Amino acid sequence: MICNFVVHDKCLKTVVSPCSSIAPTLVKVPVAHCWSEPIHFRRRYCNVCRKKLDDTWALKCEVCEYYVHVDCEDFVVPNCTDNATFVPEKTLPQVIQLHHWREGNLPTNSKCLVDKKTCWTGECLAGLRCEWCGYTVHASCVNRVPTTCTFGLLQPIMLPPTAVSIPRTEVPMEAIIGVQNRRKETLSRESRSISEEFPSTDTKLREVVEEPATRERSRDRDERDEEVVKVFDGNSSLRRRMFRLVTVSRSATVSEFLMAAMRAFHLPPLEDAKTYLTDAYSVEETELTDPLPVAKLTRRDGKRPAVFLREQGNDEGCIRVYPSRLGASVTHEQACLPVTSQTTVSNVITMALSKFGLNEAQADDYHLVEVMLDKGVSERVMECVERPWELLKAVARDSVRQMEMTRFYLQLSKDPHGPSIALFVGNLPPNLSQRQYEKILLEFLGGLKYSCIGPIYYEYGSMVITYEDSDLAVRAFYTLRESTHDDKNLLVMLLPNVQHNMIPEGVQPLLVFVNVKSGGCQGLELIHSFRKLLNPYQVFDLDNGGPLPGLYVFRQVKKYKILVCGGDGTIGWVLQCLDNVGQDSECQHPACAIVPLGTGNDLARVLRWGPGYNGGEDPINLLKDVIDAEDIRLDRWTVVFHIDEKVEDKQNQPNSTAGSTSEDNTQIFVMNNYFGIGIEAELCLDFHNAREENPNKFNSRLHNKGVYVKMGLRKMVSRKLCKDLHKEIRLEVDGKHVELPPLEGVIILNILSWGSGANPWGPEKDDQFNKPNHWDGHLEVVGVTGIVHLGQIQSGLRSAIRIAQGGHIRIKLNSELPVQVDGEPWNQAPGEVVVLKSALKATMLKKSKIKRRNTEPSLHGSNGDKEPSES
Repeated sequence: MICNFVVHDKCLKTVVSPCSSIAPTLVKVPVAHCWSEPIHFRRRYCNVCRKKLDDTWALKCEVCEYYVHVDCEDFVVPNCTDNATFVPEKTLPQVIQLHHWREGNLPTNSKCLVDKKTCWTGECLAGLRCEWCGYTVHASCVNRVPTTCTFGLLQPIMLPPTAVSIPRTEVPMEAIIGVQNRRKETLSRESRSISEEFPSTDTKLREVVEEPATRERSRDRDERDEEVVKVFDGNSSLRRRMFRLVTVSRSATVSEFLMAAMRAFHLPPLEDAKTYLTDAYSVEETELTDPLPVAKLTRRDGKRPAVFLREQGNDEGCIRVYPSRLGASVTHEQACLPVTSQTTVSNVITMALSKFGLNEAQADDYHLVEVMLDKGVSERVMECVERPWELLKAVARDSVRQMEMTRFYLQLSKDPHGPSIALFVGNLPPNLSQRQYEKILLEFLGGLKYSCIGPIYYEYGSMVITYEDSDLAVRAFYTLRESTHDDKNLLVMLLPNVQHNMIPEGVQPLLVFVNVKSGGCQGLELIHSFRKLLNPYQVFDLDNGGPLPGLYVFRQVKKYKILVCGGDGTIGWVLQCLDNVGQDSECQHPACAIVPLGTGNDLARVLRWGPGYNGGEDPINLLKDVIDAEDIRLDRWTVVFHIDEKVEDKQNQPNSTAGSTSEDNTQIFVMNNYFGIGIEAELCLDFHNAREENPNKFNSRLHNKGVYVKMGLRKMVSRKLCKDLHKEIRLEVDGKHVELPPLEGVIILNILSWGSGANPWGPEKDDQFNKPNHWDGHLEVVGVTGIVHLGQIQSGLRSAIRIAQGGHIRIKLNSELPVQVDGEPWNQAPGEVVVLKSALKATMLKKSKIKRRNTEPSLHGSNGDKEPSES
């Protein structure tokens, strides 16, 4: 009658799903959901009212598989997966991970783990799925599944929740993992005025103004001898003019009327029933009595009759107290403690310690936390002199439902997260001194002084500041988030803490970086999927501070992998940040895998990750490929640009964090893929400038490649900027001068993929050159004769002109020429360019050739340091 659960009589004994009226009371550790924007979902069911979501505004949790109508959000069960469960007293052998079951909305063709039969259906909310391991079962079979969860196929790369701690603060999870919630004001909880349908009880949430269409329904109810009554659950709902409508018979008794009102607010029938109804429009708010309570209601002109749900204000009762991560020594999961109006928080703490078997503990080391589960999860540490029973009575006057959703937790005063709370601060000017950064921060923070600052990422204008006090940290978080410097909002993130000693042997957690701006909406879809498949604290949005926050969080993990979801530029960005933080990290060279989302994706092609993710592959298969992938070395190269002294004042240097400038005006870059001079770099520069002018238009690979083709056609008829390039440059390879044929462009290759998959070096042939690869310590130098030649290379009709191979290249530029390093172009002034082997290392993950059957995926370890042969 409340949650719309429908079941056959013969199946009643197999029902394991609690009604939504009592489900919140069964949650031992409440965890708030992390909501998406309101959108439309197809073939999904609401986890509250169990009805289809089609054609209605709905929300989904960004962390678990919880779906809900916007109108049902008030009755959500706060049972999201708990992703940070570190307890200081527990060692790794003592940790037991339990399944976290979620009902319904299973993947298509899901099979029951127990009886191997289909447990998915598109007809209703049915079947259970573990949010951690992904196992699916029938509801009737769940008791036959072992209680311990092993994280399933993704166990080798899963960051266990028992290895993650977050400080106890009021900062929501959305702010910690970087979810940007852009819900429209018209759909916010306080301003909503749309109907909420509950078919089983015909209740609706409305504003005072009624729709004209209700008049016809009113005549129907008159014929059935029914009355529609507004129900307020307390003074708060009256102030907000928010109520629920219930339809009751005019001959209903008080108990029948009360049950209908309680169902409207999803309140369970209480054993010690102290809830009653009063006439909201009577002068003295009189309590309803039998017989015929509906007929006795006060009527006002043009308004429906209204009632209040009230709770009797006795001077004594019982409160439930739960232990909050107090370790394995606790003997009970909860305690029901008798209290009176005079019982203080100190009294409750003493009673709870005795009940939980902590008789030797000092009451001063603990505090009582008020937790409200209504409309999310909110916590408040109570003062020792407060009286919990009086608090509940006050809450009940405002909202009976809120009173039923209020509980108390006993927890240690000392935060198990530890005293160090780290805030990542970004969007400050780069390359300032530490003193300048501290001066800027203190202008915003005032008395909210941090305990220490560092590391400082000078090139990026970013840093980490640490607080010993959580209250100060939260105030600093919100203060800095509302601050601007040089007309830019500061970027502020509260960072979780990874306890590296709680990561099991053999597990290499996967640190995931997603560039949500790459590949249209594919990056956004991937980040949602990975947050559900993995621990969301191991998935980072590069739009929120770049790679640095994630690398800082994983700095003490001894061995981990990285998955970069983006284009070649994104991969270079991550590798560059690894160079900057490697010396301060336990794992200096984590192996990197790729989900290609960019336009070219040349490095991804070489490492077998494909030409580009098209959204058709199941994200879990991507993660399985990462587990199977092989370690391989990638040569990296330093490209040094030195401008002639006579033209230093007229230089046109790139504005990029990818390079660094020395005092003698030397620009230094790290190259991973290729370096070009001439016509190819000029085309790349034109594309770059066009994208800078209209970034919103460049949101798909097809469009980007189309723009390249159009620009190339224009180059065929325009002035030849790079004509006779061979006369404007002088080339030396390994100290030997190389004569150049007539050319318009030179490309220096570290990998055998360029321009979205073309191979300028060409197929193997019998000549003086060795077979190239990307770990042999040599570069390949090729030339192109013009734009037509470029097109022929990209279409596979021709190869470039092979010029040289070597490990040290020097190029003299006699005039200003367009250049590009790994797709970043600019016009370079006359001078000298030197390309030499970099001391920086990179370990990449190459996708294995192993073909798995979908039904029986196999998990193979990497081949260590073995260098795979090129295909």
